[in-house]
Amino acid sequence: MSTTRFLTGITTSGTPHLGNYVGSIRPSVRASQRADVESFYFLADYHALIKVGEPARVQRSTLEIAASWLAAGLDPERVTFYRQSDIPEIPELTWFLTCVTGKGLLNRAHAYKAAVDKNTAAGVDIDSDVTAGLFMYPVLMGADILMFNAHKVPVGRDQVQHLEMARDMASSFNHRYGAHFTLPEVVIEESVATLPGTDGRKMSKSYDNTIPLFSSRAELKKLIAGIVTDSRLPGEAKEVEGSALFQIFQAFAGEDETVALRKAYADGIAWGDAKALVFERLDAEITPMRERYEALIADPAKIEAILLRGAAKARAIATPFMAGVRHAVGLRNLGSADTGKKAKADAKAALPSFKQYREKDGRFAFKLVDPKGRLLLQSQGFASPKDAGAAIARLQQVGATALPAFEGQVAAADGVSPDEIAAALQQLADAA
Repeated sequence: MSTTRFLTGITTSGTPHLGNYVGSIRPSVRASQRADVESFYFLADYHALIKVGEPARVQRSTLEIAASWLAAGLDPERVTFYRQSDIPEIPELTWFLTCVTGKGLLNRAHAYKAAVDKNTAAGVDIDSDVTAGLFMYPVLMGADILMFNAHKVPVGRDQVQHLEMARDMASSFNHRYGAHFTLPEVVIEESVATLPGTDGRKMSKSYDNTIPLFSSRAELKKLIAGIVTDSRLPGEAKEVEGSALFQIFQAFAGEDETVALRKAYADGIAWGDAKALVFERLDAEITPMRERYEALIADPAKIEAILLRGAAKARAIATPFMAGVRHAVGLRNLGSADTGKKAKADAKAALPSFKQYREKDGRFAFKLVDPKGRLLLQSQGFASPKDAGAAIARLQQVGATALPAFEGQVAAADGVSPDEIAAALQQLADAA
């Protein structure tokens, strides 16, 4: 069974709110439970430094967001769950991507353009108070995604531009240095892409209009009661279009419940009754998670241990992958430098190699052999040489971690260990 890599992160700049939950945490946890998905989830604490200058807040937010994901059902044994700052390969990759990314592309980033527009309107220098961190934010995000060659990245609609920029960076690097990066695809749940806050604007810490995910029952009821509505009286028909209250309910409710509330709006439900209904629906989903969350928050050492184990899993992929990327850009061991045609030929002869061939039934297969011709990997037949070539390219690009994606199609030869295969594929990557 082939697997798809999902990756998502949340910036550790504040307390998780309902928008984070329905837009990122919940769909990510659901995706992680699928057998055909390999999931990567990270706490984006490097990103937090761009907007937060309070160390204690970054630390507290990291704890709260980690606890939120775990309370929502994320299984750290099933997924790769890590803190961004525990992966030193990420800032290194950020620099490599910086070197192939045009400044013009970064000039068009929404956050930077918004800062420039604000300064222009104020009549000050366009880059006033704009840090290099803010300007380079899209490159760091690109490194987060491309490090693990994610296929799918669930984001809010306001983050789609960053995925497009990551694709541009990957294409630029691949064009210059060979195929190393997968071009990621964006995943958006249309109904919850952007959840409104208590004032009707996008729920955001910047607007101070959030509803914390794990508010107490009393606080949740108070915050929902404070959601802005219009002045229509009980008995007057109400519009669901533009109603923050309705949109929040819809993000939690099933189709039948949503239809029922839509009818209640048309029948003139009182705003107080509507808010009570919304509160009860949200609290029913949040209460079991709230209990788990509070237990986790009370044991931060447990969360720290989980994150460190996740970092070890992440680095088991990132470290060998970056060794190949370093080699590709020319950061190489000088002792292994080629010294002429003979040296190149000798080096090539000493490498494992893929052999592609056509079977008697007309299908296309390949095998991986060591320099002495010993069989290491054997594939089943593919429908076309292009499909077989794509499988070979994937193995050369990603290494042994790509093998689960070819379950049933590519298998180790008898007596060959996973370590031998991983070492052979790494040799090919280093020599690329």
